Amino acid sequence: MVETVTGTDRSAGITYQQLLDEDSHPVPKLFRVESPMPPGPTVVPAEQYYSKAFHDLEVEKVWKRVWQMACHEDDIPEVGDYLIYDIAHLSFLIVRTGDDEFRSFYNQCLHRGRMLKSHGGKRAREFRCSFHGWAWNTDGSLKEVPCQWDFPTVSQESHSLPQTLVGRWGGFVFINPDLDAEPLEDFLGNLSDQFPHLPYEKRCKVAHVAKVLRCNWKVAQEAFSEAYHVIATHPTILETIGDANTQYDVFGNYSRAISPALTPSPHLIGAKQWPALEGARMYTRLRHALTGHVYEKMEDGLVHVTNGRGEVSRFHPDGSYVDGSLTHADPNMLNWVGGKQLPGGDALPLAPPPVVPRGKNLRQVAAEPIRESLRGMLGDEMDKVSDAELLDSIYLTVFPNFHPWGAFHRIVYRFRPNGDNPDECIMECMYLAPSPTGEERPPAAPIHHLGADDDWVDATELGMLAKVFNQDVVNMPEVQRGLKAMKKGEVIFANYGETKIRHFHKLLDEWIAKP
Repeated sequence: MVETVTGTDRSAGITYQQLLDEDSHPVPKLFRVESPMPPGPTVVPAEQYYSKAFHDLEVEKVWKRVWQMACHEDDIPEVGDYLIYDIAHLSFLIVRTGDDEFRSFYNQCLHRGRMLKSHGGKRAREFRCSFHGWAWNTDGSLKEVPCQWDFPTVSQESHSLPQTLVGRWGGFVFINPDLDAEPLEDFLGNLSDQFPHLPYEKRCKVAHVAKVLRCNWKVAQEAFSEAYHVIATHPTILETIGDANTQYDVFGNYSRAISPALTPSPHLIGAKQWPALEGARMYTRLRHALTGHVYEKMEDGLVHVTNGRGEVSRFHPDGSYVDGSLTHADPNMLNWVGGKQLPGGDALPLAPPPVVPRGKNLRQVAAEPIRESLRGMLGDEMDKVSDAELLDSIYLTVFPNFHPWGAFHRIVYRFRPNGDNPDECIMECMYLAPSPTGEERPPAAPIHHLGADDDWVDATELGMLAKVFNQDVVNMPEVQRGLKAMKKGEVIFANYGETKIRHFHKLLDEWIAKP
């Protein structure tokens, strides 16, 4: 691994702001804003990731009080449509009560506590408990109580369904159980300014995958909040991402990271330059950018790793050694090459880099076809769009668990506890694509559920991202186990490279400390 210590407070290589100086189009003013956190350290007790007592504290101080994304408006497109939003042991009914109106109710019968609904539904006219038949109108008002004469204290005034606050942003429905909370608009601040060309209101949900992970929700969320892990977890992209020179910023209740694309990782500075690999394939035959070793999936089900002397060693895709002079290999490369593949992925060739004419750079050349592909939707507006907006990974985190990507990226993440088990969570990935111009909005993609033992590649609708997720999530159960066994009992985060995580914990501490 190449060291990047430079004697300064940043890694070697070109800064993100210097990359913006080379952009072929005007760069958004917000990209020029640098708003880092003051230096740390930020030290977090490890038990916050596995303690049931701390999980219960999060329920009381966070999930019962904070604005949180519950669903997309298109998930319940017609009046009377509803779905269930669960967070820890809490459960809420999110209902479309008018063409442009939504409400949220506690999902429990006020008689004996039975859950009113176990799953979403269409065009409801009432919510009737299947235990004793108590019923409520879709606006939450009490409709009927069998043998109401026997409940003299029950009335619409006393027993209509309790509601939460409801807010909307970007086509998403947010709820807050705290009826005294600040308006959602105040909580989000200037978040909408991060999406000047394609606001989320002009998008539709074309994919939605939810997977159970064997780790705390914060462990999972934090893995998608920084680029510091790229060098070890994603060696397949080191040549095309300026990971260690990601820009991190904080703005009120949200934070932002921008990882530059099509610029090599600073970790490769000073490393040996390897020749292009003949016969390289996107998923099954690749060279490791740091070691130069060639990883190839073979018919024997093993991954053959060839070193610089041409010696071949064999490994199982899970990283275990079989034979050969190399007794250790990169487990993430082994998984990428030897693990489950997307349909047609085995033979997909690695695309050669584009030809860069004189007077241009690689980023400018790569951005241009993307810009033209979007021109049919946005017309001359594309002439105002920078290369950075078309290429770079712009990922935001809205406290506590909502992660919309910026510019033209389609990705939105959400991370939630899986019930009251602090050792499990649900990770969701949605794709929000531009809505077809002049056409009726397509129906929202239903949720594709994956269990803890299912492979992300089973969600083929995610494309390459499913392979990337496999590299990420293999770490998470081991992190959860390790946190419980740490002798020091605390986690420390980098001053800058883990800014978003530090910002999250700052806000979490503030919410936990509230009376």
